[in-house]
Amino acid sequence: MRAGRLDEAARIWDRVLALAPNHPQALLHSGQYAHMRKDVARAGALLDRAAKADPRNPLVPLNQSFICRTAGDARGEGAALDRALAIDPYFYPALLAKGAWFERGGRKRLAARIYKDMLGILPPETPRELEAPIAHAREIVRANAEELNARLAAQLDEIRARHKGAAFARFDECRDAMVEGKKIYTSQPTMLHFPHLPAIQFYDNAEFPWLCDVEAATDTIRDELLVLLREDGAGFAPYVHHPDGVPINQWAELNHSPRWSAYFLWQDGARLDAHCARCPQTARIVEAAPIANVPGFAPAVFFSTLDPHTRIPPHTGVTNTRLIVHVPLIVPQGCGFRVGNETREWRPGQAFIFDDTIEHEAWNESDALRVILIFDIWNPYLSQAERELVCALLNGVRDYYDADENAQSGG
Repeated sequence: MRAGRLDEAARIWDRVLALAPNHPQALLHSGQYAHMRKDVARAGALLDRAAKADPRNPLVPLNQSFICRTAGDARGEGAALDRALAIDPYFYPALLAKGAWFERGGRKRLAARIYKDMLGILPPETPRELEAPIAHAREIVRANAEELNARLAAQLDEIRARHKGAAFARFDECRDAMVEGKKIYTSQPTMLHFPHLPAIQFYDNAEFPWLCDVEAATDTIRDELLVLLREDGAGFAPYVHHPDGVPINQWAELNHSPRWSAYFLWQDGARLDAHCARCPQTARIVEAAPIANVPGFAPAVFFSTLDPHTRIPPHTGVTNTRLIVHVPLIVPQGCGFRVGNETREWRPGQAFIFDDTIEHEAWNESDALRVILIFDIWNPYLSQAERELVCALLNGVRDYYDADENAQSGG
């Protein structure tokens, strides 16, 4: 069957059924073959037997729905699809077929709702024969969202007008999630998750008055960077450097690769005086910011380079007790950055602050190098007491495990 030799496969399935009349797979595939040959009666009989032989297989009622559709039995088709989804509510081919069933019945809004649910659970790879139906489903969902937004606009705009000057970004994201199925991302730290901190993708720069001074110094920072690139290129090292034996998952392509490199001014909380001496103005500017100060862990302050045609895969950071600052310095056309469901372009002179424990990714699709300055600051929602406790917690846990490692190595 996988080789496309369906006639030969059908003959072999018949031989299987001769030996084992209730063989579930043979019944299912023989029913599919009979339907393909337009032998609806035989297909229906075989699939009825398959349903009894394998009552928990959603493929069987899905194929029964196809037979009902061929026979013009819309009610039977819908019932068969409901049976498939009762077995597995996340069986996306049945959801796709159920959306098409609603659509053929003239109920496009219900079809769009089903399609939206289906699109939300699609696996990364789907069969080629479903590409066109899935693309059609996306278009139906898009058109439905457009129509619904237009229907809601008058009512919502009236309320906005009564609250002129209010901030609506959070509500707009809420609306997009409900109407368009836009995903809302949450914090997923890889090391330390501090509860009850808001999961904000990009923060409002107005909350950080000191950031204006950083942005105003963009040219100064860039000038020091350009000297580094000319005179100390060897100081840039691959940002991803997992040792052997450690799972690298999405980092395989960039592990130990200079395509994403860093020149650190602070690393794991330690100031690299020799590097800072080469960039004294940049160091001074960063030190004036509320950088996170966790001995042994933070801050990290570095120039981040991304080679042409290189993509940093989706990932999350270590803890939401900090936020990340990006200061764009060299940004050719074709570079982008996504945090959660929001994508931005870097623009020199326009810094932004984000929560890196929300899934994010970056790319450089240009033919030139991209460079930004990155550093981490305390999450402003932490009190001073909480910051000190976080420092003690992280170092206490590290010291606890380091004691065993040192004892094993004889250190």
